[in-house]
Amino acid sequence: MKIITKPVAFLVAALTGFIISCSNQPSKTKDSANELAYFLPVDTGVQTGGVKIIPIETPKGKFNIWTKTIGNNPHIKVLLLNGGPGATHEYFECFESFFPAEGIEFIYYDQLGCGNSDNPKDTSMWDLPRYVEEVEQVRTALNLNKDDFYLLGHSWGGILAMEYALKYQQNLKGLIISNMMSSCPDYGKYAEDVLAKQMDPKVLDSIRAIEAKGDFENPKYMELLIPFFYAKHICRIPVADWPEPMNRSFGKINQSLYVTMQGPSEFGLGGKLKNWDRKADLKTLRVPTLVIGSTYDTMDPKHMQWMSTQVQNGSFLLCPNGAHMSMYDDQKTYMKGVIKFIKALEEGKKKVE
Repeated sequence: MKIITKPVAFLVAALTGFIISCSNQPSKTKDSANELAYFLPVDTGVQTGGVKIIPIETPKGKFNIWTKTIGNNPHIKVLLLNGGPGATHEYFECFESFFPAEGIEFIYYDQLGCGNSDNPKDTSMWDLPRYVEEVEQVRTALNLNKDDFYLLGHSWGGILAMEYALKYQQNLKGLIISNMMSSCPDYGKYAEDVLAKQMDPKVLDSIRAIEAKGDFENPKYMELLIPFFYAKHICRIPVADWPEPMNRSFGKINQSLYVTMQGPSEFGLGGKLKNWDRKADLKTLRVPTLVIGSTYDTMDPKHMQWMSTQVQNGSFLLCPNGAHMSMYDDQKTYMKGVIKFIKALEEGKKKVE
């Protein structure tokens, strides 16, 4: 019998262990394949970085809508609805620092009149039911369905997401309502009874005087709002350090769309959305729903927590250090919560299957 010396014996044992170890790691190979697939293009022909221009039909004719898809996951496709109304997809760019690492496909989308999409410059087009049908046309063009379609709406986008779900929830896999109440009158009451009373009375009087005159172009208006309202309830990062994607998006707000839907005042709503209220209809939502609220938000966090109890399959995420833009000023809480919601729903689906 051949005697194996210790060094050789050690080498054989090491090699044997390595071979066994490799043979017991199929999950890593599978994960690597999934990670690679996430970055592979899904379209043939000339590559555009995921950009698709979608023609939509409206009562005033055809218009082009800009979208951009990042990643490839056949089970998770998150369509992002920006706020404002009238901002752009750009403030969602922070998602790029979190979603790809989790294999979450997401889709930027500039609504009609916003960013890279057509702007008909017709206030009759700034209408909630029409925007709902626009989202449905975008969904159809992108081939999203109940097996993969997550809808995340922030602020005004949250109104649009709720309204879409109330009509088309059969198309959804999951719904995320971010920093938006289900009642504009209740929002107005919260702004008046809570937020306004937190402000220095002299500052509030000056703001009210400007609003009473309809002098919203007065530079003094923003000079007062930015330090005394925006820095406390929009984004709690020092204003000089506000994230560039957020500034870029806000700088492109379509004022016509904003004023038509929201109204010119920052305290409550005075436009077409003034009387929008869907509190009583939340109970009809069956789709799994995450509602996100923040302690220092322009929206009432208690109302948003209540919303999560009214839908049939709801959960609530509180961003304790955040304001309205909590994807920035309480970013870790926000992103961790959204990813956890999506992943938990996916795991649940796998268990059922």
